[in-house]
Amino acid sequence: MIRFLGSRLLRAAITIVMVVTFAFVVLRLSGDPAQIIMGADAPPEAVDAFRAAWGLDRPVWIQYFHYFGAILQGDLGRSMRDGRDAIVLVAERIPATLALTLPALAIKVGLGIPAGITAALHRNSFIDRAVMMLAVAGFTVPSFVLGLLLVLVFAVQLGWLPSGGQDSWRHAILPIITLGIGGAAVLARFTRSAMLEVLGQPYIRTASAKGVPWRAVVWGHALPNAAIPTVTIVGFMVGSLIAGAVVVESVFSWPGVGRLLVVAVANRDLAVVQCILLLVAMTMVTSNLIVDLLYGLLDPRLRNQPKRAAGIA
Repeated sequence: MIRFLGSRLLRAAITIVMVVTFAFVVLRLSGDPAQIIMGADAPPEAVDAFRAAWGLDRPVWIQYFHYFGAILQGDLGRSMRDGRDAIVLVAERIPATLALTLPALAIKVGLGIPAGITAALHRNSFIDRAVMMLAVAGFTVPSFVLGLLLVLVFAVQLGWLPSGGQDSWRHAILPIITLGIGGAAVLARFTRSAMLEVLGQPYIRTASAKGVPWRAVVWGHALPNAAIPTVTIVGFMVGSLIAGAVVVESVFSWPGVGRLLVVAVANRDLAVVQCILLLVAMTMVTSNLIVDLLYGLLDPRLRNQPKRAAGIA
């Protein structure tokens, strides 16, 4: 178990370093932040002074090692726009993003998994075809298109809900639905496929032939074995709670981390962009680590693999 955790933590650390390096290099290649922030009409002396003040006049490799060393000390930099710490700006936006993504995650899991199980248990029936038709529609329609359609129907035509902002809980309904529908469709498809694969296994037929009630076969044998691929998708959704809301927050003018990322990229606010990407990477690798641990709980064979390998050796 210690070796397992050690290998996963090492992989997570390497992933975070790669994300930090990639973000640093791409942002430096995408344009001069000093010129963008100061404006095209700024005198060259002012632009040079800005570069010197933020260390942008130094070689890129020196900037990288300085930035990486600052991260190790807990310093994620300051915003070039207002001089505040980047982590403070991002932390202020996290509650707004979670106010959308957590209810949306509940919709994804609460709607997608039961729909996939129901479709698998009624394979090739009208229920199966209806669920899959809705799942394909929900999966293929881009989130920004779905969001605009919901605004057109429920905000513009019917006037039931506001089209954007964060003034009340009613403002969160449309973005939550927009985020939840696509994820529920993905979960429904994966859950159905996993259930159908498990239901076709010999041990399912053997349990049924022995007279085990079908409900007990489904709950005791099929669902636990079909849970592993489903847990993988849910883990990915948990890891993308922050990154997955970028488009939806922009469509609905929701003041979350995703919208802050869009604004920071447009303004070349390097520290803020790097802080958000680091937060997304840490969320994702933490989610993947939890999923790996859940694998061992759901499938005892995975827990016993090191022991069997040691015995064979």
